Amino acid sequence: MSLAPTPGQTVGPFFSFALAREGYADLVPPRHPDAITLRGQVLDGAGEPVPDALVELTRGNGAWGRAATDDDGRYTFTTLAPIGRFFAITVFARGLLDRLFTRAYLPDAADDPFLQDLPEDRRATLVVTADQHGYVFDIRLQGDDETVFLAFPQD
Repeated sequence: MSLAPTPGQTVGPFFSFALAREGYADLVPPRHPDAITLRGQVLDGAGEPVPDALVELTRGNGAWGRAATDDDGRYTFTTLAPIGRFFAITVFARGLLDRLFTRAYLPDAADDPFLQDLPEDRRATLVVTADQHGYVFDIRLQGDDETVFLAFPQD
C-alpha cells in the first residue's frame, strides 16, 4: 500500500493569536540606555499591508524576538544594535508555504561582501533607513522592490 502525498498548508493566518505574545518584541526593556527601535511594515505584492504576519528578529548573539503585525501591517522591536552589521529576520505570513529569511543591514554596511554580491538595484531592499526613533525596515513579499529573501540548502 502506498500513501499519496498531501498538499502543503500555509503558515498563516491561524497562528497569530497563539504565537504573538505581549513583550516578545522587546529584546531589551524600552528604557535601556542603548535601546533602539526597529520598525517597519510587511506589504504584499500589491503594496497592501499584511495585517496577520509574524516577524522574528535575531541580533546575532542568540537574542531573539517576535512581533505580530497590526491592522496596517506594522511591527516594532525594541532591541540593541545587532552583533555584526545586520539583524536576521524571519517572516511568516498568510499564503506562504514556508517562512522567509532575510537580513536588515545597518546603513554603514554598504561594503558588506554579501550586499556587494547582489545587483546594485536590489541592495536597498536589505538596508534599514535611520530615523529619529531608530531604524525602519519595510518587508515587501512580492512585486516592485521585493525584499531579497535567502534560500538555504535542504538536507
